[in-house]
Amino acid sequence: MSSAAPLGIFDSGVGGLSVLREVRLALPHEDILYLADTAHVPYGARPDEDIRDLTDRAVTALHERGVKAVVNACNTSSAFSLSHLRARFQMPIIGLVPAVKPAVKATRSGKVGVLATPGTLRGTLLADVVAQHAAPAGVEVLRAVSTELVPLVEAGRHDSPEVRRVLRDALTPLAEAGVDQLVLGCTHYPFLAGSIRAEFGDTFTLVDSGAAVARHTRRVLEEAGLLSDRTEPGRVTYLVTGDPEAARPVIATLTRENGHSGRDTTGAALSGEPPRIEPIQT
Repeated sequence: MSSAAPLGIFDSGVGGLSVLREVRLALPHEDILYLADTAHVPYGARPDEDIRDLTDRAVTALHERGVKAVVNACNTSSAFSLSHLRARFQMPIIGLVPAVKPAVKATRSGKVGVLATPGTLRGTLLADVVAQHAAPAGVEVLRAVSTELVPLVEAGRHDSPEVRRVLRDALTPLAEAGVDQLVLGCTHYPFLAGSIRAEFGDTFTLVDSGAAVARHTRRVLEEAGLLSDRTEPGRVTYLVTGDPEAARPVIATLTRENGHSGRDTTGAALSGEPPRIEPIQT
């Protein structure tokens, strides 16, 4: 495998753009193929086998495009598919683990919340990390679930009255219970940070796994001798299984909101260069 090959990032939709931002910060010289399975989003309420099949198809499509590794930037997919993917593919597969560990370390109330999809709550990864980190520390973990938030983010309505209504319904019980750390257990949810703060102020410290996954991805590529040795910025190409034109404005908006220092995470100027979007079948 060549170090010049692109890095693949996969999500059920556009939520993984929050992980893409962190990967671009940690690995600015890597070319990236970002695959959004917009034809089948959301994954959260799908049967387990359906989630594994869709994930396998997406990672296969990236493998056929010649990627050197894949970041599975979907909490629900990671909860059901990592062992299967690692057995099937020789390239590195990096998955997501809900950021319970740092939340447990930071809590002062002894109560941590996890906002996630039904699939993530049903999978084993969250239960394992709670048993490993929260239970021994005597920290209570309260769970909040929603099937509505991912479709709202996918529709570009991440800062809308509908989102705030759903967040109030889902998170008010956690606030009333004294939760002070809120783990964002879906990569779509960092885009809801503004709405969460608008509704709950500084009640919660928001915790997500994007930066940790980016650091881990860099370590994996270094250890495998797969880091790009280029000095120029890498480029991002977006692959979508649904309608590219429907995805374009949402991707453009979310990458702008993810921007830093006057440039977005694809290296395109905030003022204008459109995202490079291509259709793909999986």
